[in-house]
Order: sequence, then structure tokens, then C-alpha cells
Amino acid sequence: MGKVIYNPDAFQNVYQNDECIGFSFEFKLQYYRGITLSIIRNFDVTIDGTSIPRENLRVTVNGETFTMDEMRTVIDPAYRWEFGEYGKVTVLMPGGLAPGEHHIHTKQVIAPSYMPYQIEANCETTFTIA
Repeated sequence: MGKVIYNPDAFQNVYQNDECIGFSFEFKLQYYRGITLSIIRNFDVTIDGTSIPRENLRVTVNGETFTMDEMRTVIDPAYRWEFGEYGKVTVLMPGGLAPGEHHIHTKQVIAPSYMPYQIEANCETTFTIA
């Protein structure tokens, strides 16, 4: 068995005021150390072959939630994403996901200041929504 990138117990629909507003999952950054959120450039998320617009993603680290654009400005070490920790991604999608099996593919793009290029990591798995 390979590395556990996604938390297998964290795939779920998200409700607000009794309305399903999307779904969430948890995964680990594919980098060898903890990072500040400002070096994260993008998460490309595809569910069952459908690409999710980045403006529909919210990332929660250490109890605080950010849009992808907001993360570019977060340099506070209180919101550092530490190596080996799961971060939560919420996908805004009215109605969420139907019960049953689904496939997720994510591409993590980060740009450490000391590297002359961006680092990309592709991750995928199949999961079930109860």
C-alpha cells in the first residue's frame, strides 16, 4: 500500500442551515516539510471527471478557512501547514455528492521561494459518500 495522502474517513457532504452546500475532504501536502500558506499556488480538484473552479475551494488549516487567493497572503506562522498533517478542503457545490462511489484527482502546486520553479504533485483516490 502506498502513502496515505487522503484521509479515508473524511470524505463527506457539508451542510449549512440544513442545506447541502458541497463536500469536503482532507489531504496532506506532498512536500517534505511544513510550509506557510503563501507558497501554495493552486489546488486543481477534479471529481468524477469534472473540474472544480478554484473560486469554489476553501481550505481550512489550524481552524481558519481561506480561499485560494487569500492563502497567497497568509504568512502568519499560526496558519502553517505542518508536514504530515491533514488540511481540509471544502468544495462549494450545491447539493454535494450523491451517495456512492466517487473518484477524486487533485494537483497540488506550490512555489517555495528558494526554488526556481513550482512543484506539482498529482494525487488521486476512489472514495464513498454514505
